[in-house]
Amino acid sequence: MDVITTHINADFDGLASMLAAKKLYPNAVLSFPGGQEKNLRDFFLQSTLYAFQTEKVKNIPLNKVKRLILVDIRQKGRIGKFATLCGRDDIEVHIYDHHPCSSDDISGKVEYIQPVGATATIMCQILKRNKISLTADEATILMLGIYEDTGNLTFASTTPEDYEAAAYLLSCGANLNIVSDMITKELTADQVILLNQLVENISIKTINGIDIMITRASAESYVGEFSILVHKLKDMQNANVLFALANMDDRIYLIARSRIPEVNVAEVLSEFGGGGHPTAAAVTIHAMTLAQVEHKLLDKLNRTIKPVKTAKDLMVAPVISITATETVKKVAELLTRYNINVLPVIDKNSLVGLISRQIAEKALFHGLQNVPVREYMTTEFFTAKPSTPLTVIQKAIIENNQRFIPVLDRKKIVGAITRTDLLRALHVDSGLTEAETISFAQTPRRKIVHSLLKERLSGRVFALLHQIGDVADSLGYNVYAVGGFVRDIFLRIENYDIDIVVEGDGIKFTRTFASQYPCTTKVHRKFGTGVILLPEQLKIDVASARLEYYEHPAAPPVVEWSSIKHDLYRRDFTINTLAIQLNKSSWGNLIDFFGAVRDIKEKFIRVLHNLSFVEDPSRVFRAIRFEQRLSFRFSKLTRSLIENAVKMDFIKGLSGKRLFIELQLILNEEKVLSIIKRMAEFGLLTYIHPSIQYTPALKTILKSCDTVLSWFDLLYLNNVCDRWLVFYLALTEQLSREESEKLCTKFHMTKRDAEKVYLAKSQGLDILKWMLAKRKIKNSELYRRLNTLPTEVCLYIMAKTTHPDIRRAISVYFTHLQNISIHINGNDLIKMGIKPGKIYKRILEDLHDAVLDEKIAGREAELEYIRKKYTAYLT
Repeated sequence: MDVITTHINADFDGLASMLAAKKLYPNAVLSFPGGQEKNLRDFFLQSTLYAFQTEKVKNIPLNKVKRLILVDIRQKGRIGKFATLCGRDDIEVHIYDHHPCSSDDISGKVEYIQPVGATATIMCQILKRNKISLTADEATILMLGIYEDTGNLTFASTTPEDYEAAAYLLSCGANLNIVSDMITKELTADQVILLNQLVENISIKTINGIDIMITRASAESYVGEFSILVHKLKDMQNANVLFALANMDDRIYLIARSRIPEVNVAEVLSEFGGGGHPTAAAVTIHAMTLAQVEHKLLDKLNRTIKPVKTAKDLMVAPVISITATETVKKVAELLTRYNINVLPVIDKNSLVGLISRQIAEKALFHGLQNVPVREYMTTEFFTAKPSTPLTVIQKAIIENNQRFIPVLDRKKIVGAITRTDLLRALHVDSGLTEAETISFAQTPRRKIVHSLLKERLSGRVFALLHQIGDVADSLGYNVYAVGGFVRDIFLRIENYDIDIVVEGDGIKFTRTFASQYPCTTKVHRKFGTGVILLPEQLKIDVASARLEYYEHPAAPPVVEWSSIKHDLYRRDFTINTLAIQLNKSSWGNLIDFFGAVRDIKEKFIRVLHNLSFVEDPSRVFRAIRFEQRLSFRFSKLTRSLIENAVKMDFIKGLSGKRLFIELQLILNEEKVLSIIKRMAEFGLLTYIHPSIQYTPALKTILKSCDTVLSWFDLLYLNNVCDRWLVFYLALTEQLSREESEKLCTKFHMTKRDAEKVYLAKSQGLDILKWMLAKRKIKNSELYRRLNTLPTEVCLYIMAKTTHPDIRRAISVYFTHLQNISIHINGNDLIKMGIKPGKIYKRILEDLHDAVLDEKIAGREAELEYIRKKYTAYLT
C-alpha cells in the first residue's frame, strides 16, 4: 500500500503537492496527518474544482503500508502517526520538499529536495520533465500552492524556478481569478480585533545591534489565518524581523518573519519544535503561557543572533598613507604604485586629511607637483571607529558622498573602508535563501562554503583547516586559505598543498603552529613566509598578507606588508584570487573580490588589470599553462594583452632564471604538448632560444617523449626521473653543443642538470648512432653504454629513435639489465687468495658481464668462473 501525506496544519502547497504526487503514484492513497489551515478547509467546502478522495489516518492500516510519500515535509515530528512508519526496514520513503534541513529530518530512498519557494514548484518540474499533462483545475490548485507559499511571488524566498513553474501552470490553463479569490480575502471582525491587539502590543528589543519586533494577542476561540494577519502587520510596520504570538484555544501560535540574514527564524523556532525557512517560520506550542514562550524566545534570540557588521569587519588594514609635508608629486606616485584612489594624510601620527587621485591629477596639471600635500588635502570628512555599525557607514558614504572612510582608534588610523568594500558587504548580505549560497549554478551572493569544504575535502584536511583557524585566533590574526588550493576545491581537483595567508606575522604563526601540532617547519625571514610539513604528505605554505609593485616592466616585485584584499590583488589571474577565511567566527566564508567563481564557472583565464603582463611578463607563460591544464580559455582582453606583451617585447626583459622557472613548470605539466603548441601560436618559443621552431619534427619528438614517459611511469621503478628534462632535451635538440651550454648558463641551471644536458649532447647521440650501427648488441655492451647515462638521457634516446630493436633494447635495460647484480664481492676474492689491487675491478666487471650475457648464473657458478679464468691470481 502506498500513502501520500504532508505536514500537520496542511496548507495549499501541501495539498497541491499531494495532488501532483498522485499523478506520479496513481495507486497511492491521499491522507492528511492532522488538521488543515482555514484557507484549505474553506477550499474543500466551497470549491467544486476537484473531487478529492482522502482517507483519515485512523482508517489506514499502517502495518500494510509499504511506501510512504512525503510532500512539503521531511520533519518526523510534523507528520503525526505516520512518523511510526519511518525507520522500519520494510518501508520505502520518498520525499519531495523545499524546506531547509533540520535535526528532525527523515532520510528517504528517493529525495527531491530543492531550495525553491514552494514544493509545488518542484512537483511542476517533475511532471513537466515526465510529460505528465495537467487539467486546468489541477493547474489552478498547483498555482494556489505556489502563490500562497511565495506571497504571490513576492517573498524573498521566491526563486526564478517558481516563476517558471507559474508560467507553465498558466499555459496549462490555471485560473488566476480563483487563485485570487482563495488567497486574497477581506478580514473578518475577529481578525480585525486580533490585528489591533498585535499593533497595540508591539515592543522592540535590540539584540546585538538588530531591532526585533515582538508582539502578542489573545482570543477566547481560534481565529483563522493568523499568518495573514502577521504578514499584514509586517507590511504596516515595515519590520525587518517580526515575532507574533497569539494565545488561542489553549495553545500559543508563534509566527515569525525576517528580511535580514542575521536572523534565521527557522533556526529560532526550532527551539520550540517549529520549522520553515530562514525568512518565514511557524510553530504551535502546547502547555506554555505567553510569558513563558516570550521569555524562551528572547533567550534563544540572544544565543542565536550574531552581532551586526561593524567597521572592523569591513575595513582594510594596514592603510597606505602619506605625511603632510610630502609633495603632490609623491602623492601621485603612491596612488599609481598601489592602484588606489585616496590617501590619508598623517601629521605627528594623527590623521589630518585626505587627498584623492582627482585632486592630485588636477594639481599636477596646474604645475603644482612640488607643493606640500597639506595645501590641497580635504580636512572635513567622516571617520569611523572599529565598532561603528555598517548602517552608519552606509549613511556616511551615501549622504556625504565620501568614497573613503578612515577608521580611527584613539586618533590613530587602523583601517579604511571604500565604497567598493561597502557595496560588497551589502551584496553579500542581500541573500537569504539556500538557493543563493555559493554554487556553480549561479553567481554567489551569500559566500559561505562550509558544506562545500566538507563535501570535497578529506576529513584530515578539513580538520587541519580548523586547526589553522584556532592557531590564528590565539594570535589575534585573520587567516585565509588562498590561491590554487581554493580554486581546486571548486574544480574538484585533489590538492594537498595548502596555501594560507595571515594578516600578521607569518613566521610567528608558523612557529606557534609547530608548538601545538607535530610537524616540521622552515621559515624565510626575508619574505616573512614559512613552510609546515605534516604527515600524510600534507604541506602548508604560510605567507604574511602583502602587496607588490614593480619599479619597471619585468622587474622583480618590491614587497610590502598589507591586507588580504591587497594580497589577492597582486595575484596573476582571477581564478587564483579566491580566499576562504578560517577563523572560528567566520570559518568557511568565501572572499571573492574579483569574480573568480564566475570565471571558474565560465572557464575563463582573466588578468586582474590591463598592465598585468607589463609588470610581470612571466604571467604570459602561466596564463598558457593554466589555460591548457584546466581546459579553460582566455577572455578576449587577456588574449589581446598577451599579444601586446609579445608585440612590445616585454618578455625579453625577463631574466634567464625567471624564464627557466616558468619553462620547468610547463615541461612538468601533463599537457606539455598542447602548452608548447600554444606557446608557438603566440610566438613565445623564440624567447627560450631563437633557433627553436615548432616544426613537424619537434611535434613528433615531443609526442614520442610523452609516450615514453607514460610507459616509464607504469614500470614503477626506483629510478629518479625529472620529467621536464626529457622534454627539455627534445625542445632544444636542434641547438649545437655550444648553444646548449650557453642556454644552460643563461638559465642558471644547476650543475647536475647542466651535466645531464651536456651528456645528452656529447654521448647520448653517439650511443644512439652506435646502436643503429650494431646488428646485434650483447647485454653487457648495452649495460656498459647506458649505465653511464642519466635516466632522462636514456629515455630521450628511446623517444628519439623509431627503430623497434633499439627501443626494445633500452626497454630491456630498464626492466631487466639494470637490476642484475653479482653475488661475489671483494671479500670473496680475498678468501680465494687473490691479492687486492686493480685486478679486483677487472674481475668483478668481467664477472658482471658474464652474468649479464647469461653465461653463468648463481654464486657457485661465479666462483667457478673466477677459478678457471683467473687461475694465475690464485694463491
